[in-house]
Amino acid sequence: MGGFSAEREVSLNSGANAVRALETAGYAVQAIDVSRDVGSLLHHLEHTKPDVVFNALHGRYGEDGCVQGMLNILEVPYTHSGLLASSLAMDKPMAKRVFASAGLTVAQDRLVTRDILIAGDPVPLPYVVKPHNEGSSVGVTIVREGDNDRPFARHWPYGPQVMVEEYIPGRELTVAVMDRHALGVTEISTHRGFYDYDAKYASGGSAHTLPADLPEAVYRTVQELAVRAHQALGCRGVSRSDFRYDGTRLVILETNTQPGMTATSLVPEQAALAGIPFPDLCTWMVETAQCDV
Repeated sequence: MGGFSAEREVSLNSGANAVRALETAGYAVQAIDVSRDVGSLLHHLEHTKPDVVFNALHGRYGEDGCVQGMLNILEVPYTHSGLLASSLAMDKPMAKRVFASAGLTVAQDRLVTRDILIAGDPVPLPYVVKPHNEGSSVGVTIVREGDNDRPFARHWPYGPQVMVEEYIPGRELTVAVMDRHALGVTEISTHRGFYDYDAKYASGGSAHTLPADLPEAVYRTVQELAVRAHQALGCRGVSRSDFRYDGTRLVILETNTQPGMTATSLVPEQAALAGIPFPDLCTWMVETAQCDV
């Protein structure tokens, strides 16, 4: 838990919730706040010899295959997806190629430099600006007509490249997948204009409608698409896929291989709707943990 990505605080919250749930379920649990001192982490794992690692890290290094590769070498089973699925899902342009090859509809995008973005609009307005390898809507901005300034581009902290993506109007839908079965469909609404980082994690930042008020055929279809995305990336355990629905198209935005486990998180809500209490969800994740083979 914790770590050193832009999502450190959310990860600490997820980890604390998972610790409580696993202790309630009867497991002996030790929390590890991961730092950049890899030697210390390796020593800790060698000393404690855990049967399983519950991976509550979010964002880079914990969600992109780095920790997964280390645990594969140590042969310590871990929750959630393996190295390849994690790295594919975290790299948004690459994930979209995989989705498109599996027949899912994706938004058009380009990778540009900060200078190109500052100089003008690289794609027609409105469009979405986002880091190509961060999660939880970190750094995401919508650029609309009349937005002449680009301060976020001048002070862009997420590397030399910027992902610009076609803006898809409509409703925000998300689907949790557990063991290749969709748990439900949630519609997310927010007064903030779009579902950004604060809307996800601040109390009252968003409203979740579960189950989403959709025609039955659309509800079933978005669940099927989430399962297809999960399988196309090679995910295991629990994932969550986000979509936009414009009344005609269901457009996949991304798949999250390390969904949040906080008090405002979507996966625990959908699991509860499916009759799975949070301790049981965490138990299932631990009991099905594995390394890559």
